[in-house]
Amino acid sequence: MIRPLLIALQFLTSVPVRMASEPDETGIARSLGYYPLVGLLIGILLAALAWVLSDIPVLLSAGLLLVAWVFVTGGLHLDGLADSADAWVGGLGDREKTLAIMKDPYAGPAGVVGIVLLLLIKFAALHAVLVAGDLTVLLLAPVLGRAVLLVLFLTTPYVRANGLGAAMAAGLPRRAVIVVVVLSLAVVLFLAGIDGLWLVLAVMLVFIVLRTGVMRRIGGITGDVAGALVEITEATILVTAILID
Repeated sequence: MIRPLLIALQFLTSVPVRMASEPDETGIARSLGYYPLVGLLIGILLAALAWVLSDIPVLLSAGLLLVAWVFVTGGLHLDGLADSADAWVGGLGDREKTLAIMKDPYAGPAGVVGIVLLLLIKFAALHAVLVAGDLTVLLLAPVLGRAVLLVLFLTTPYVRANGLGAAMAAGLPRRAVIVVVVLSLAVVLFLAGIDGLWLVLAVMLVFIVLRTGVMRRIGGITGDVAGALVEITEATILVTAILID
């Protein structure tokens, strides 16, 4: 139980995690079930930090909170967002060209713009959340952002034969992951009540739209697509929370 959680922490955060040996493919696949728990830990950290910063100007607090959010995740999913944006714009509708651009380690103009716009949306939404004073959404956004990854791997083929994502998809413990997704939704509804239902519906809509798009373009998902989905989902949750408040 502990080792898959440590693998998930090592992969999803910048927390220095030491293990006796490098994780194998089975361990990496099993760690998927702990993604929402890691999201909850991130959310607790963000909510605690927001509380600590409550006495300073809200704009500064929102900025520091966003920096902490990026730092604790190591910018992992932002990298996926950048690569996906570059690929979708530069791929010009062609599957092979889209996949080739995703493998390029350098960020192009579309990728940079995508990151800037996403962070601007998150910053503005965080400011609104802090003004409203309801920090529950800071707990829920990282949880749902990672729970949706499980749904993605459960429902969508992985297009590359090799790589970390391929190992996750091949060894995915489906029954355990389904249970984790249900429990994650239960936590969201318990903490947010009827507002949680609206958040889940917003996430489902975004998931359907993005999944439909990637299936049409490349016939499945890549690690970059998964990362982009996390970032877009988190931003969606923050914005939806403000709109329904």
